[in-house]
Amino acid sequence: MKLLVTGANGQLGKSFRDSVSLLSEYEWHFKSSSDLDITDKEAISILFDKEEFDYCINCAAYTAVDKAETNKEQAFLINSQALKYLAENCEKSNCVLIHVSTDFVFNGLKETAYTELDETNPINEYGKSKLQGEENVKKLCSKHYIIRTSWVYSNYGNNFLNTMVRLAKEREELNIVNDQFGTPTFAGDIAKAIVYIIQNNTGHYGVYHYSNEGETSWFGFAQAIFNYIGSKIKINPVSSNDYVTAAKRPKNSVLNKDKIKITFQLKIPHWKDSLEKIKL
Repeated sequence: MKLLVTGANGQLGKSFRDSVSLLSEYEWHFKSSSDLDITDKEAISILFDKEEFDYCINCAAYTAVDKAETNKEQAFLINSQALKYLAENCEKSNCVLIHVSTDFVFNGLKETAYTELDETNPINEYGKSKLQGEENVKKLCSKHYIIRTSWVYSNYGNNFLNTMVRLAKEREELNIVNDQFGTPTFAGDIAKAIVYIIQNNTGHYGVYHYSNEGETSWFGFAQAIFNYIGSKIKINPVSSNDYVTAAKRPKNSVLNKDKIKITFQLKIPHWKDSLEKIKL
């Protein structure tokens, strides 16, 4: 089995490298943005003509949520237009496309966890670009899995975990938003779940939600991080109205995982358990 992973130098791509290191029965092709520009239509076509991939796992994305408000063209190029090229080539070569998407396709106004059947209505440009990418995958590639996830963190790159660890060394006090709710999700768990789906492919293509179990606020996540690293930093819960960002964030980003758990008999760890396994 031959598998392509795009965005190999991002936090999810690097987590994939960690997770698949023991799966020697597969032939893995990891492509960073310098190896493969997914916005280059010709480069994508040349690669797919040269290699016969069984799976393409797209971890490449424009993830700078606030910058996407002013850098809209680049966000849509990477998160939407590039998905056309990948989807078209996957369809032509009978390759299964696994695309990682986001909770930001929802507006966050629902009071309970979002299911795959809930109406999408993104409230920022990043969410709009990711939703358009989803639509391109659905329209152009018959064999696809769209995996929506939330609040992703790892040892790699810029994410909430690494930011909190850094600030704990620099500050004595922090204000953290306490009225936005979701589920911190370890990138390594996402990678393992996708590998599990590949190993147990039943052909049940479509949209799935995956995050760790449980839910919390950003304040609750920060508390757990500081407790884990033994930091005595003082943190204050604040309203999102007092912490203005360029892009609006959904108030509720909790995802319902029943579909993926039932379809693939998948067991999902609680976010607190995954946090305590990470090496800092």
